[in-house]
Amino acid sequence: MVDITHKSNTLRIAEAHATLRVSSQATIDAILNDKVPKGNVFAMSKAAGLLGVKKTPDLLPDCHPLPIEYTGIEYEIKGLDILIKVTIKTIYKTGVEVEAMHGASVVALNMYDMLKPIDKGIEIHRIRLESKKGGKSGFKKPDTSTIKASVIVCSDSLSKGEGTDGSGKVIQDQLTKFEIPVSGVHIVPDQVEAIQEKITNLLALDNLIVISGGTGVSHRDVTPEAVLSMIDKRMPGAEETIRRYGQERMPFAMLSRSVVGTIGNSLIIALPGSPKGVAESLDAVLPYLFHTFSMLKGEKH
Repeated sequence: MVDITHKSNTLRIAEAHATLRVSSQATIDAILNDKVPKGNVFAMSKAAGLLGVKKTPDLLPDCHPLPIEYTGIEYEIKGLDILIKVTIKTIYKTGVEVEAMHGASVVALNMYDMLKPIDKGIEIHRIRLESKKGGKSGFKKPDTSTIKASVIVCSDSLSKGEGTDGSGKVIQDQLTKFEIPVSGVHIVPDQVEAIQEKITNLLALDNLIVISGGTGVSHRDVTPEAVLSMIDKRMPGAEETIRRYGQERMPFAMLSRSVVGTIGNSLIIALPGSPKGVAESLDAVLPYLFHTFSMLKGEKH
């Protein structure tokens, strides 16, 4: 199955439709008057649809098992057509489109099975996804055209020319995916004055500064102190999201002190020093955090 461990849980909603067409009004009357020999068509088909939704990952090899938190099945009769509507909701990392379409299919097939003794001309039409919401595609795409970024890597050893930077490249690669130009990756020692001086210099050029390193609990990890004394407004929600996301993957994430905030109309993000920690932190908050720039302009969402 496709790896979805990097995704975050969001509300996912999908609605699928199917149409069952009978050949005579007598069939519709038998359904409405509960005269079908095999039983109540609507009730039994709804039960079959609920089972079909739950069994979707058992039948489709690449479909993830997920918590189904709501399934609604409705019917609408239009002449000789019975419109089947299946709505599914979950809060999870992937959508429920396939589950909704599978549920609609099973409802239609069960109705066919129950009605075939009294109607040999039944047809199933147009099983389709009607709508879906949730996930990255379900939210307004942030405008990144005005964002210019720079990266600061805080490390005493790297500033002395010892070792190879990995975190800066990870940040640069992540921002490039969103077509955000990165003016450069700047290495500074793990010192408050050096970090603050570099931030001040870069603010004249860029409105997004991502900092890696110096966010642990060691006495040498001073990035939070350097950043907190400079920012105008802290964004605790973003910080909590980074920590929660990391904690779900690595228990030691609780020891990180990531900081997110604004200086004027610029966004400052201070992340852990390891490439993996950086990647996970950015997965947790991007691209949603880019909406900060339109909010700073007073735009509504």
